[in-house]
Amino acid sequence: MDFPQFNKQIAEELQHAGGTSGGLAKYLDFRHIEFSAGRLVVEMDARADLLTPFGTLHGGCLSAMVDHCLGVVFYPVIPPGSWVATTEFKLNLLRPVSSGVCVAVADIIALGKRSGVARIDISNTGRPVCAAQGTVTVVAQSAS
Repeated sequence: MDFPQFNKQIAEELQHAGGTSGGLAKYLDFRHIEFSAGRLVVEMDARADLLTPFGTLHGGCLSAMVDHCLGVVFYPVIPPGSWVATTEFKLNLLRPVSSGVCVAVADIIALGKRSGVARIDISNTGRPVCAAQGTVTVVAQSAS
């Protein structure tokens, strides 16, 4: 997709916000590695404190990564002052993760005035571990 409305300044601000914004993104230490029109790449370490008693990364961590990417990828291509809310997402956990770095690549595949759809693929040491797709509602800035 082509995004002529891409706001590079917003993308640069968000790229450097990553895990410093607070909340779950900060706790899981999401790092925004690449941000371009319609694409976001985020990394997260599979830390020991995030592993289950069975030694694998909790699926909720990958789910949180999907939701984070799903929301953030849209901000540079929606009207300034607007915001997005996740409507739904579906993910498939493909294989367990026990160490290393998880890399999520989010690509916008559709964007209208009121909604958008993105695909998010997560890999770990080059192997696919999660495939997801989700929808967001684009909420326009209210006129005051």
